Amino acid sequence: MTEQTTERVEGWQLPVADATGVRRAAWEIVRADPGAAVLVMVSTCLASLAGLGAPWLIGGIVNHVESGTPDLSTVDLLAVAIVAFAVAHMVTTRYARYFAHRFAERSLARLREEFVDRTLALPTSVVERAGTGDLMSRTTADVATVGSALRDAVPEVFMGTLQSVLIVGAVLLVSPPLALCVLVGMSGLWWAGRWYLKRARTAYLAEGAAGSDLSESIAATVDGARTIEAFDLRDRRVADADARVGAGFLTKLRTLYLRCVLFPWIDITSISGMVSVLLAGGVLYVNDLVSLGAVISAALYAMQLINPVNQVLMWMEQVQRSGASLARVTGVGDVEPAPVGDAAPDDDRLEATGVRYAYTGERDVLHGVDLSVRPGERLAIVGPSGAGKSTLGRLLAGVDVPRAGDITVGGAPVALLPPEELRRRIVLVTQEHHVFIGTVRDNLAIAAPDADDERMLAALAAVDATWVRELPDGLDTSLGANARTLDAPQAQQLALARVVLADPHTVILDEATALLDPATARHAERALAAVLAGRTVIAIAHRLHTAHYADRVAVMADGRITELGTHDTLVAQNGEYAALWHHWHG
Repeated sequence: MTEQTTERVEGWQLPVADATGVRRAAWEIVRADPGAAVLVMVSTCLASLAGLGAPWLIGGIVNHVESGTPDLSTVDLLAVAIVAFAVAHMVTTRYARYFAHRFAERSLARLREEFVDRTLALPTSVVERAGTGDLMSRTTADVATVGSALRDAVPEVFMGTLQSVLIVGAVLLVSPPLALCVLVGMSGLWWAGRWYLKRARTAYLAEGAAGSDLSESIAATVDGARTIEAFDLRDRRVADADARVGAGFLTKLRTLYLRCVLFPWIDITSISGMVSVLLAGGVLYVNDLVSLGAVISAALYAMQLINPVNQVLMWMEQVQRSGASLARVTGVGDVEPAPVGDAAPDDDRLEATGVRYAYTGERDVLHGVDLSVRPGERLAIVGPSGAGKSTLGRLLAGVDVPRAGDITVGGAPVALLPPEELRRRIVLVTQEHHVFIGTVRDNLAIAAPDADDERMLAALAAVDATWVRELPDGLDTSLGANARTLDAPQAQQLALARVVLADPHTVILDEATALLDPATARHAERALAAVLAGRTVIAIAHRLHTAHYADRVAVMADGRITELGTHDTLVAQNGEYAALWHHWHG
């Protein structure tokens, strides 16, 4: 049995950046690689300009032929020029897309690295409040959506927008009245786009949040599969997942509705400009107000305008989706960092004074706890499940901050120590361990990057990890889903070996050997005691043999320390500890 150590606040998620934050993040992406961004813009401009040549020249051919005395050499020259412009447009477009994709991949790589840095910098308590689902969906789906937009949507929208502006400018040079017909005929796109953009951000943010909730539900079900089976909670978890799927389905219906309004409107208005040019151009030509070549050039430009405008509006959906994802990715960096003080500890004495703590801010689970741990002392904290032992351990380790009272090390508040200084002094080891993908050496080097093989093997031996000797490649054996998989006791021993390598002054062991069998656990604890001689060790355990060998024992019940003393003294008092001791011995 283990007590509940963390509680996720229902509905709480990591922050989401506002529109200003998203624009700032987008500008930072461009500013981080200005040379590549300029190259993309220049190549796109050249491609767009090259695409304007053919319609203009075709109009010139028509006017030349209509004049009644065509010069075939001039027609041939214009035809060659048309082919040249077409080839130039194809080549420049190819390189513009290449430069855009290269810029996007570089930007995505930086974005991923920055996201990982921000995620690793999050306070542990914030990650636990948000749950794994929200962070997982941002790490996978949202980053992938932003990457897809950087690679495809953003370059296409930029190229389409630039081409549209240049085409309208070309029509304006050919004939201002026909240009006005193009703008009036396609003005409906402005209203459709305005209607869509007004609603899209909120809709896609809601869709992303629903996806996070679903991921959280699935992750919780997978992690607690054994508990769900033991307490017959299957129907309840299925109902919870169904409810979240239903909520997600409604958000997807909302975004689908927006697309179903936008896309048909695009189809209708995209050709209205060309129709307007043909009708108005015919009237103007009959009345000798424009030449036939001008009408044809304007009609070709209007036809040419359909593709970039459709391109912009079709990709608008992806841009809005990626904007919502970028807001969620960027929002991770908006978490308030943990405060850091400037007070330096005088020694390694760990003290708790009047400590109170509540997970949800409503009901305290610790009530005025006072405790002083001398440097080098071995303290055992025991008590029934739910007494607050693990919560006190997290507070002593600086993972959480007390609602009231103080926890200090050497006179300096533990919660205000810089992360590097805190981990150098205090390390919390729980029964929940993670094996990183990589070799055994990689997993150990996390705690001590400069440790050699001899030191690593000594740390493994200190926790009785004899199984390492049987690995085919020793420390170079790969670990992970597609390689060697460690069982729970082996993963626990690997985590304890990391503690030995880290060599902190204070180690808090929260059921750190619970997954080992009793004989192996006792052996590992004795070995750890030898290695950590002179260090402060706080052991939170249900197995009272740990308390038997401790310098002092703290007994907790209902969020309070009810007894404190040596093993022999507490047994002689015949109080709560004595009852636990006699019960444990049968």
